Amino acid sequence: MKIAILHDAVTENSRPDEVDALHQAALVGDVLRELGHQVTTADVGLDLKELSTRLLQSRPDVVFNLIESLAGHGRLIHVVPAMLEAWRIPFTGGGSIASLLTTNKPLTKAWLHPHGVPTPAWHYPQTPALLDVKPPCACIVKPVWEDASVGIEDSAVVQISRHEELDTALQAASLRCGEAFAEQFVEGREFNLSLLAKGDDVEVLPVAEIEFVDYPTDKPRIVGYAAKWREGSFEYGATPRRFDFEGSDDGVLEHLRVLAVKCWHLCGLQGYARVDFRVDESGQPWVLEVNVNPCLSMDAGFMAAAQHRGLTTEEVIERIIAAAMTPYARKRAAFHA
Repeated sequence: MKIAILHDAVTENSRPDEVDALHQAALVGDVLRELGHQVTTADVGLDLKELSTRLLQSRPDVVFNLIESLAGHGRLIHVVPAMLEAWRIPFTGGGSIASLLTTNKPLTKAWLHPHGVPTPAWHYPQTPALLDVKPPCACIVKPVWEDASVGIEDSAVVQISRHEELDTALQAASLRCGEAFAEQFVEGREFNLSLLAKGDDVEVLPVAEIEFVDYPTDKPRIVGYAAKWREGSFEYGATPRRFDFEGSDDGVLEHLRVLAVKCWHLCGLQGYARVDFRVDESGQPWVLEVNVNPCLSMDAGFMAAAQHRGLTTEEVIERIIAAAMTPYARKRAAFHA
């Protein structure tokens, strides 16, 4: 097949999480060539006319979509999927609606909460709160549109005594990382559930828990930017991932799997995805984020879960491609045309 890999354009000033797009594109390209496909790779910025011309002339059989933002703006993640849908070109991962729904975190929560999916209370001044935070409480202030823990530092966790303090915290965060919202902070364990299409169904890969090793008592136990991207930092080394659990965890792990699959269907996800949870001291899971098209680098959580299942990188990439070519995915492209 003719496969075009699209990824974010990066510059010499790009952050580590942005540069990672190149590593993913190289990995996927190498695997696809080994599988016998004809592969082209292109970075994508805001020149969508050039992208349009290139794709409509080459007319690939499928696009491997690794785009997480355009010109650094996560809120534009759905633009290229929408264009591919309009052109009826099959592509990997979530469609335009799923990408928009899951990238805007308050929107995701507002969608999941009425459907019975537990998600922590939140405060987002731009939309009415379905489940507003109730001070006094601890909150974590996050970017609305960014993933990869961009903008998440220890200072993101704040103690709120009055509701008015939320707006002050959001204004401060917006100067640091763009439009922000506040989410009631859940003390507890952190889990990642990776999901991979399997025929017309979805497979939940082994559950991963992020441990917080030797964390000082006054340090927030969060997977922030340093834990993910700053090699050599305390957080990077003190947040290992584990897949082995005691039998006493069977109940909560099954609860997590059920909720992850529910998120997959509610959000219209395709191909592959990851759902991040916190589990509080009572054993109640809370969905933090739904990640469309999560990172495919070998050291990232999705590939680690796939390896723990016994899947090779080639098998993962093949299943993602196969999901893009299913009748449902092709129908998606036609529906939006």
